[in-house]
Amino acid sequence: MDIYQIIINKIKDFKNGIIQEEELIEILKNFPYTKEKEIKLDFQRKVRRGLIEVIFGEGKDVSQLNKIVKKIEELNQELLITRVSEEKYLKLSKEFKNIKYHKSARIITFDKNPKVLFKGKVFVVSAGASDYGVAEEAYISAKYLGNEVDKEYDVGIACISRVLDLKDRFDNSNVIIAVAGMEGAMPSVIAGLTSTPVIGVPTSIGYGANFKGLSALLAMLNSCSGGISVVNIDNGFGAAYQATLINKKLSK
Repeated sequence: MDIYQIIINKIKDFKNGIIQEEELIEILKNFPYTKEKEIKLDFQRKVRRGLIEVIFGEGKDVSQLNKIVKKIEELNQELLITRVSEEKYLKLSKEFKNIKYHKSARIITFDKNPKVLFKGKVFVVSAGASDYGVAEEAYISAKYLGNEVDKEYDVGIACISRVLDLKDRFDNSNVIIAVAGMEGAMPSVIAGLTSTPVIGVPTSIGYGANFKGLSALLAMLNSCSGGISVVNIDNGFGAAYQATLINKKLSK
C-alpha cells in the first residue's frame, strides 16, 4: 500500500469516527517526507517516481538506521537498505525480528517475499565469480523493486561459449545487467548479440592496471556496441534501479 492510500484510508477513518484527530495529524506529518532533524524519509517518492526510496546504509550509524527502519515499519512501507555491514545488521536484528540480511549483496529488507509488480524479466549476468557481490546487489535490488529477475554468473568472455549459450535468455529479457571487471568487455559482447537493452556495471575487480574499476568503466563507456548504458563502479543498485524503470515502462 502506498502512502497516498494510507492517507486516504486514515481520512475515511477520521470521518467515520474510527480514529481521533491526533492520529490523522500524525500520519500527515510524514507527507511528503518526515521532518525530523537527522532523518528525512521521502515517502512521496513512490508516487512521484513509481519506486520506493532506497536507503544507502554505508556511513549511517546503527542509531540512524534504527530510526529509519522503525519509521518505515510504522507506515507499512517497503524496506530496502543497501551497503550495510553484517555487524550493523546483527545489532538491528535484536530490535527488529522481521528484517532479513542478504549477506553477499549487503542489503537489508523485510523478511517477506517481494511482490512482482512488472511484466517482463531483468537478467543479471556476471563475468567472473569475483564479481558476485556486485551482481548480487543488482539481483536483490531488482527483485525487491518489483521485478521478476533471472541470473547467471561466471560467464565471462574468456570462454565465449558461455556467453553464446545465453542468447535465448538475452532475447527473452526486457533488460540485461552485465557486471564485469578486468577489461569490462562483456557488456559490449552481449550488446552485439541481442536487441535487449544492456546496462553495464564495471567492478573494481582486476589487476593493477584495472585502476580499481576505472579501466572497466572507460571500456564500457567507449563501447562500439550501441545500446549500452553504464553506471558507476560497483554500483549494482544503480543498475537495478535503471533496469526497473525500463522494465516498468515496458510493462504498461
